[in-house]
Amino acid sequence: MNRGRVAWIDRLLAPARGTGVCGGSVPSRLPAAAPTLAGFSYVRPLGAGGFADVFLYEQDMPRRAVAVKVLLEDIVDEALLRMFAAEADAMAHLSAHPSILTIYQASVSPDGRPYIVMEYCPASFASRYRRETIPVDEVLRTGVKVASALESAHRAGLLHRDIKPSNILLTAYGMPVLSDFGIAASVSAREGVEVFAMSVPWSAPEIIDERTSGSVPAEVWSLGATVYSLLAGRSPFERPSHSDNTRDHLKSRIRRAAYTPIERSDLPPGLEDVLRRALAKNPVDRFSSAAEFAHALQLVQYDGGMPVTPLELADAVPLPDREPDAVPAFVRPRVPHESPRRKRTRDREATGRAPSDDLPETMTRRRPALLWSAIIGGAIVVTGVAAAVIVSVI
Repeated sequence: MNRGRVAWIDRLLAPARGTGVCGGSVPSRLPAAAPTLAGFSYVRPLGAGGFADVFLYEQDMPRRAVAVKVLLEDIVDEALLRMFAAEADAMAHLSAHPSILTIYQASVSPDGRPYIVMEYCPASFASRYRRETIPVDEVLRTGVKVASALESAHRAGLLHRDIKPSNILLTAYGMPVLSDFGIAASVSAREGVEVFAMSVPWSAPEIIDERTSGSVPAEVWSLGATVYSLLAGRSPFERPSHSDNTRDHLKSRIRRAAYTPIERSDLPPGLEDVLRRALAKNPVDRFSSAAEFAHALQLVQYDGGMPVTPLELADAVPLPDREPDAVPAFVRPRVPHESPRRKRTRDREATGRAPSDDLPETMTRRRPALLWSAIIGGAIVVTGVAAAVIVSVI
């Protein structure tokens, strides 16, 4: 694996700076100019990331606020186009799930930048867990819902590969949804995947060591690390009293995977045991699936006297295969429509016969007679009307 390639992917996956989809810190760069999109009115920028900008637009019809993710023009290449198309495909395939961000459309702007139109979420957990103490019941509810979304993706044959607080958004009704499937990979075809994408604080040891580019146990680790972060106000291997929380220090601690208890007195019994298992160093010691992790959180809810969040799963429908080397065209699909007139012309050219040639002989002989009958009948009606007018005048 090319180390420069790893660093490049790390840069692409860096959290968006600026206002973000739901707020953030000072931007590291200004967003590019927003594209002009037919049917949408530009409102303001939402965030600037490593390879895309996110803007707030208002859709003209039906009228609603939408978030539009636009690929940066100066770094577009075939690999990024494939990643961008994978995000659109995966999110469109899964967005019927109540805990997955809804995608409305994907296309290309008039100036050549691919974009995805998504549901606008006014908030997220991106930095909220560092600013405030999130109630335990809200964290558990969020954990079960995101685990439901993740299990649904796995059953459809997809890995998310970048689960972290900033990728859990909150809808206008305060419901958590999983977003950003831009680096999703096929579970069945994960062998040989070149890209080792990682957000270090929430990546499993086998991802840090590049022993795998993604797996279900690694996803369980990332979700467990995310739930831990929402409860603790920091990622699992940060040290609040130390200044050595660099990427290298974090990677070193993650490789050792020594669990640090959360300093909160309101945690229900058994919750830390669940998190400790999710963050086990050996993948075989973790929960075998996102659903099993969700069930463990549900038991904590039940034992703690909290409402039990239901696990929302549906029958899996596999994502249609896309050619691995195919570069997406980002064109709007059109439903084919066969023109009857064009079909008649094509049939006449192919057979040398007009459609009327296939009618019964009696019908073809009657056509002139029917035509003259219609003409004569019309003339009689006109004559009758004229006579009535003359009589009324007299």
